[in-house]
Amino acid sequence: MENTSQKKKMSPAKRRRKRIQKAFRIAGEILVGIQILVTLVFIGCIWRLGMIPTKLVAGLAAILLVFAALLFTMQVITRGKAIVSKLVSVLMSVILVLGSVYLFRTHDAVEELTDNSLGKQVHSMLVAVRSDDPAEKVQDTKDYIYGIQKKPGEDEVINKAMEKINEDAGAEVMTAQYNTLTDQAAALLDKSVEAIVYDEGYGGILDEVFEGFNNQIKIIGQYSIEVEVDEENLLLGTSEEVDVTEDTFSIYISGIDVFGPVATKSRSDVNIIATINPKTKQILLTNTPRDYYVQIPEVSGEGKDKLTHAGIYGVDKSMATLGELYGIDIPFYARVNFTSLITMVDSMGGIDVDSEYACTTYAGEVQKGINHFNGEQALAFARERYSLEGGDNQRGKNQMAVIQAMFKKMITPEMLMKAPTMISEISDSVETNMSMDQIQKLIQSQLSSGGSWTIKSVAAEGTGDSQYCYSMPGTALYVMQPNMESVENIKALMQTVQNGEKLPE
Repeated sequence: MENTSQKKKMSPAKRRRKRIQKAFRIAGEILVGIQILVTLVFIGCIWRLGMIPTKLVAGLAAILLVFAALLFTMQVITRGKAIVSKLVSVLMSVILVLGSVYLFRTHDAVEELTDNSLGKQVHSMLVAVRSDDPAEKVQDTKDYIYGIQKKPGEDEVINKAMEKINEDAGAEVMTAQYNTLTDQAAALLDKSVEAIVYDEGYGGILDEVFEGFNNQIKIIGQYSIEVEVDEENLLLGTSEEVDVTEDTFSIYISGIDVFGPVATKSRSDVNIIATINPKTKQILLTNTPRDYYVQIPEVSGEGKDKLTHAGIYGVDKSMATLGELYGIDIPFYARVNFTSLITMVDSMGGIDVDSEYACTTYAGEVQKGINHFNGEQALAFARERYSLEGGDNQRGKNQMAVIQAMFKKMITPEMLMKAPTMISEISDSVETNMSMDQIQKLIQSQLSSGGSWTIKSVAAEGTGDSQYCYSMPGTALYVMQPNMESVENIKALMQTVQNGEKLPE
């Protein structure tokens, strides 16, 4: 009866305060409940990403849950009224939601990166006319005769390209067929045809055959044609069976000489093998000159060709060529192009490259010794050869210096913690057959064990020569005859890494 009378005597203002306090308390309980739920989702997303060591995930989870429990105590048990704790709950929930979205998208980006398959290839088909031709676009060429080349197994590519050309020209253009790209280009230069269609992957070869070819033509059209590749014929070893935390393995790093989609068919201008022993933390980087005169397995037969031309037939053919040269199995590849390198270096915040000589590139001056490069500067340094006394040989060494600088920075704890961000940024610019599980284990292992790595660079040597090449029959091109003594030395160093022995200084 007394309580009832007290309630009756309670003023409207006091009752209103009671209701506000109750609502305030309930709101606090709901906010903390949401925070706990979002915390669990965030921890689940970290676990799903699979790149952070278990002990770090457990530690972070404990801190977040203890913090949530503290706020819960303030809101529920002590019935805290402080608006600060509620604002903290809201802020933490927002941060954790954004973090969960980021981790979810990063996981998808890694899947996209590792889903890049050799089962597809993009052909960049160019339409070229003579430099003095009045045509500026394909629409101006409906009355032209086009020189085309139909190669065995590539009819689909030229047919799709011609369909697009006919559509843009507004008519079915006339064509003249040639047996080789050399004949095709010669017909354009001697005015037998007004235009030609060819794969950009072969473009660099034409500049070798016809001096100043690129200055004698102009490109008026480009078509990206995607085709499926028969994966049953690929030579990729047993990549899925490699335990990247225990086994010594090799990665073929291929740098293609185009911008745009990394799946574009192209020569491979950079050919580096990274032989990695995760137990001894040693990496041997081996550069093989692009002009090395070698056999391309299942392509050139008994004939030989430049190593760079192997990339035209697929990254698996480059891997097989190098595997045969050094007598090793190369289970993994990472394929990058000009766009990729710029993106990767910039996402790292730049790299410190040790240049053997001072030189000038299109991006500026390079001093002898350590240079801090952004993406554009690193690409310019890797491509420069004309201002270097060693020409192509020194360019290969400079490319190794860039790769070595990237490796050194990538294996630092700071960069490994940023790995999800970096992978998300470069997923469209890199192609690899390393599985998502293998990438996760590599990053986890290094974050768990820490420690520094030993990175040694070597380069195969050779002598200049002029020989006929499989990819451009009938024309002698500049090649480099392998120095087998240097090849045998590299084989021995690869075996040293494989055996877990220390690399020589």
